[in-house]
Amino acid sequence: MASKLPINTFIVFSLFALSFIFSSASAQDFLPIWPKTSVPNSRHLPIKDSLYNERYYRVMTPGIFAFFPGAAENKQAGVVICPGGGYNHLSYVSSGLQLAKWFNTMGISAFVLNYRLPNSPDLIHREIAPLMDAQRAIRHIRSHAAEWHLNPEKIGIMGCSAGGHLAACASVLSLDVSRCKDSLDRYSFRPNFTILVSAVIDMFTSYAHLGSKKNLLGENPTDSLKRLFSPELQVTDQTPPCFITDAVNDKTVNPMNSLLYYEALLKHKIPVSFHAFPQGGHSIGLRNNPGSTNLWTVLCEQWLTEMNIIK
Repeated sequence: MASKLPINTFIVFSLFALSFIFSSASAQDFLPIWPKTSVPNSRHLPIKDSLYNERYYRVMTPGIFAFFPGAAENKQAGVVICPGGGYNHLSYVSSGLQLAKWFNTMGISAFVLNYRLPNSPDLIHREIAPLMDAQRAIRHIRSHAAEWHLNPEKIGIMGCSAGGHLAACASVLSLDVSRCKDSLDRYSFRPNFTILVSAVIDMFTSYAHLGSKKNLLGENPTDSLKRLFSPELQVTDQTPPCFITDAVNDKTVNPMNSLLYYEALLKHKIPVSFHAFPQGGHSIGLRNNPGSTNLWTVLCEQWLTEMNIIK
């Protein structure tokens, strides 16, 4: 006859089992987006990722943290999230993982991008590395659209601060820097919609965020390079629709950045929703924002419905 566990032991065991189940269910997969042996634009130096205090300071294996909604809630849309950090680091929790979980509540699959930072000694061409990884992530997701139950025509991109600059560049630049002669080349790298929060945009005028500009383009970039990486100068009639939110009292990134992009989209008759709130600074988050700034998530969800991204 099998012996019975003491009641205290049984309770402890049960709680441990439940905690394991829930932690396993919430754990997210990290998916590399390049072939392991042939990451492009790399010197293949023997150095590792640098992670400290919930921030990545060096990324050697670009990839995505995948967050999927439940099957019943899946709206068949996906979004790549580009964390901010001034192109110096990636604040992948506050402007990455937390946002991904919010997208899941709307039935949207979310993919937090661990993109290479331009200050890495491993890079050959610093300025294109983040864009390469963003383009490749979109291609990677589209290549798995059937498996992940996604509509390949409803794959967007989002970014906060410098992550917003990367998201905007991925939305406007037709330059294909992620082609690497494999099966993913046949998928489009252009997103279908864009969401920007307190975004860095300009690299050419006095409104440029100097830290992001220096980290991405180097000490003395040419005018042509600054123009190329100023998304407001690269908008075309094919640029995807965009939702923009910002705070007028942002002292870190001049909110004129958002206005420049908004005006460029208007000129090309691109559907755009622009919300400049009086408060929030450079710390607009998912919740606990001051005053009316707390409405941005509601407005964004309504916009996604209005644009037929979700139903």
